[in-house]
Amino acid sequence: MQRERAEKQGKHYTAEEKVAILRRHLLEGTAVSALCDELGLQPTVFYRWQEEFFENGAAAFQANARADHQAELERNEFLEKKIPRKREVLANLMAEHIGLKKELGL
Repeated sequence: MQRERAEKQGKHYTAEEKVAILRRHLLEGTAVSALCDELGLQPTVFYRWQEEFFENGAAAFQANARADHQAELERNEFLEKKIPRKREVLANLMAEHIGLKKELGL
């Protein structure tokens, strides 16, 4: 009785295991029927995983895009803070340059 219940409940796969199974089908070309037979998995479960994978796949790219965008914003902010100091240094150098030209009569 206990064994029947365990077989009916099936194995719970982690997200990493599900991706590895989907990868075997999508990248290695393993047939869905072969994977399901090997793992004791119902094809409907496999196709549900595949559907969820593709529905949520954009999030992987969005997370990277957000991180890249955030890094770019932080870099821009850092560089914007440097501009006033650079302008100040340039103004001082130009003033010194003009002063030297006047001294030399150029």
